[in-house]
Amino acid sequence: MDVMPLLLLVAGSAAVAGAARRGPVPAPLLLVAVGLAVSYLPGVPDYTLDPEVVLPLLLPPLLYTSAVDSSYLDLRAQLRPVALLSVGYVLFATVVVGYAAHLIVPGLPLTAALVLGAVVAPPDAVAATAVARRVGLPSRITTILQGESLLNDATAITAYKVALAAAIGEGATWAGGIREFLLAAVGGVGIGLVLMAPLHWLRTHLREPLLQNTLSLLIPFVAYSVAEQVHASGVLAVVVVALYLGHRAWEVDFATRLQEEAVWKMVAFILESAVFALIGLQLPVVLKGLGTSEGAAAAWYAVALFLVVVAARFVWVYPGTFLPRLSARVREREQNPTWRGAMVTGWAGMRGVVSLAIAFSIPLTVHGGHPFPQRNLILFLTFTTVIGTLVVQGLTLPPLIRLLKFPGRDRQAETLAEANAQAQASRTAENRLDELLADERNALPPPLADRLRAVLERRRNAVWERLGQVNPVTGESVDDTYRRLSREMISAEREVFVKLRDHRYIDDEMLRTLLRRLDLEEAAAYREAG
Repeated sequence: MDVMPLLLLVAGSAAVAGAARRGPVPAPLLLVAVGLAVSYLPGVPDYTLDPEVVLPLLLPPLLYTSAVDSSYLDLRAQLRPVALLSVGYVLFATVVVGYAAHLIVPGLPLTAALVLGAVVAPPDAVAATAVARRVGLPSRITTILQGESLLNDATAITAYKVALAAAIGEGATWAGGIREFLLAAVGGVGIGLVLMAPLHWLRTHLREPLLQNTLSLLIPFVAYSVAEQVHASGVLAVVVVALYLGHRAWEVDFATRLQEEAVWKMVAFILESAVFALIGLQLPVVLKGLGTSEGAAAAWYAVALFLVVVAARFVWVYPGTFLPRLSARVREREQNPTWRGAMVTGWAGMRGVVSLAIAFSIPLTVHGGHPFPQRNLILFLTFTTVIGTLVVQGLTLPPLIRLLKFPGRDRQAETLAEANAQAQASRTAENRLDELLADERNALPPPLADRLRAVLERRRNAVWERLGQVNPVTGESVDDTYRRLSREMISAEREVFVKLRDHRYIDDEMLRTLLRRLDLEEAAAYREAG
C-alpha cells in the first residue's frame, strides 16, 4: 500500500490551513480552492472519496469533537429551532430540491431526483461556525448552527436510504420511510443514552491520563459502530455520548483534560483540513464520469440547482423563525429573534463532505442490473452544489455579517461575570483551607500556608484587574504585562537549566523534569492572565 498520497494530503492540507490562519480567507474555503487547483497538476494522484472511509472513520471523530465542545445547556435551550433545521429543513429540502431536479433535468426519474435531494439536503456548518466565531456572531445563532450540523446528518442519511430503496426498486413506502426514520432516531439516541454513563465511569476510573485519552479517541468509533450494527443512527449515538461527556468533563483528572484538549485539537485540525482539501480534489473524479456532450447542459443544471438549494433554505428559515412566535408559550420561553439572525442562518447553508460521501455511495446499478439513472450527473450536481455553497456563501458570509452590524459581545459584562464567579469560588476555597488548617493533621509552616492564600488571592484579583486597566507607557493591559513578565522570568530559568545540563551538572532526565515544571508554571500564568 502506497502511503505517500495520504502523507501528501495531510501535510499539504495542514500547511494550507496554517497559512489561512494568517489571511482573510477562512481555512475551509482556501483548502477547497487549493484542492481544485492542485487536482489538475501533473503527477497528482486521484483522491477518490470513499464513503466506507468517510462515514465510519472521518465523520465520528469530527462529530465528537464538535459535540464535546458544544454546550448541552445551550443546545437544550435552543432545541426547537435546532430541531426545525436539523430535521424539518432537511426533509423539506429533500423533497423540494428533489422535485426541482426532476423538473430541471430531462429524463431524471423522481425517485433518483429524491436521492439527489437527500444527498444535498444537510448543510455542513463547520465552515459556517468557523466564520461565525471569527466575525463574532451572537452566541444564540452560533449555537443553532452548531446544533444543526450535529444532528442533520442523521436525518439526511436516513432520508437517503429511504429514497435509494425506492430508486433501486425495493418498494419503499412513505409509512416504511417514517418508520425507518423513527427507528434510526430513537435507536441512535437510545444507544447513546445506554453507552454514555458506562463510558464516563470508565474514563473516571482509569486514572492514567494516557489510558483515558486512548479511550477518548476510541469512544466516537465505538458509539458509531454499535449504533450502526443495530441499524440505528450512529451520528446521533456519537452526539449524545459526546454531549454527556463534555457536560461532565469537570469530573475527569486535570492532566487528562489538558492532554485531551491538545489531542482533539490536533485531530480536528488534521481531519477538517484533509476533508475540505478532499472536496476540491474530487473534480477530476467527478468529471471523468461525465461525458463531454453533457458538459454544457450539466453546467446549466448545476446553476439552477444551486439557486433552488439557496432559495429553499430561506423559504424554510423565515417561517420557521417567526411563525412559532404566534405561540404565547414560545414567546415566554425564547428570546425574540431578529430578521438579521434569520438572514445569516439562511445564508449559512453551506454543504460539505458528508453530501459528497453519500453521493459516492450511490450504487452503480438498480434491481435487474440496469445502471442507476444518471448517477454520474447526480455526482456532478452534488459536487457543484457543495463547491458553489462553500465558495459563494462562504466568501460572502463575513461581509454580510459585518453589513448587518450585529451587536458585539459585551466583554466588560463577561469579565465582570467571570470576576464574580471567581470571587465566590475563592471565598469557598479560602473557607475550606481554614477548615483543613485547623486540623492538626494538616499542619503547615506559616510561610507555606501564606503561599496558598497568596495564590488564591492572585487568582481572585487577576480577573478584576482586566476590567480596563492599561499600562500608560506600553499600552498593554495588566494581564498582558503580567503574562510577558512571567514568561521572561521563566525563560531566564529555562536557560540556566539548559546550561547546567550542557555542563553536566544535571542529566537530561532531570532537565526534562525541571522543564516540565516550568511549562506548567507558564501555562498557569497564561491562564491566570488570560
